[in-house]
Amino acid sequence: MKWVEVSLEVDGEAGEAVAELLQRYGHQGVSIEQNGIMPGAWDDGDVPPADSLTIRAYIPVDDRLEDAKLRLETALGHMNMMYPMPTPVYRAVDDEDWAEAWKAHYKPVRLGKRILIHPRWIKVKPQPDDIVIALDPGMAFGTGTHPTTQLCLIALENVVNHGIRVLDLGCGSGILSIAAAKLGANDVLGLDIDPLSVDATLENARLNNVADKIASQTGSLESVLASARRFDLIVVNILAKVIIPMCEQGLGQTVRPGGKAILSGLINTQVEEVEAALRQTGLVPYKRHQEGDWIAIEASRPEE
Repeated sequence: MKWVEVSLEVDGEAGEAVAELLQRYGHQGVSIEQNGIMPGAWDDGDVPPADSLTIRAYIPVDDRLEDAKLRLETALGHMNMMYPMPTPVYRAVDDEDWAEAWKAHYKPVRLGKRILIHPRWIKVKPQPDDIVIALDPGMAFGTGTHPTTQLCLIALENVVNHGIRVLDLGCGSGILSIAAAKLGANDVLGLDIDPLSVDATLENARLNNVADKIASQTGSLESVLASARRFDLIVVNILAKVIIPMCEQGLGQTVRPGGKAILSGLINTQVEEVEAALRQTGLVPYKRHQEGDWIAIEASRPEE
């Protein structure tokens, strides 16, 4: 089989909408590359804003290809009426190359004070106190290149204490679960509705020697609420339009009194609405992390 790579270069504000759109048509997710940032170019924990984002997806060449391209371009045309959208760029990729093509855009990245993330196929020279995370995402979301993931990692470095229980809701490749375990969490549960993400999380946990601390399974907020489990920390790196309904369903009940939450996948125009929803679910926002238009929120649940 042959494949078509579709890519669009957008700014941070359009990145979320374009990534979600390409997710509908791309095989096993999208890849997001930050442009204009050299890995390791910052050491103080502040992630500099990218010049732009390049979002890629891979579509199989079959009898549905032209319809997928038409639907994609039609959707971009509607989005262009509200916000300027680029023209998608298409590139043919041979079957033997498609699974490797996106890897060319995935480089090592250093975050916070000592987090170093690298693809498994690239060797790095860590500093003595680095928290090193090696990933083979397998096209599951979460390579450390997206601003929302980076903001979550920086927040995790700030809040994870030794021995805590963590819920990674929407675990993707498992990058946040692994970071939490390596930072000192003793019990991490990674949930995702996509079985491929669960497989990627378990395999990446094994590769990083933290499989004994991480469990991963298909599930959602509903399954956590049904089990009545509470956690010292929850991490939710999804989208504002998903987080707000979660708050209405009782997201705050998954956090023990005195526990904390990290919420990301937001742009700056959505923060006030999300923080209001967090307060309604019993969580108190107390800190924001920002990169360009992207925001991550730290919140806590008051002691009872």
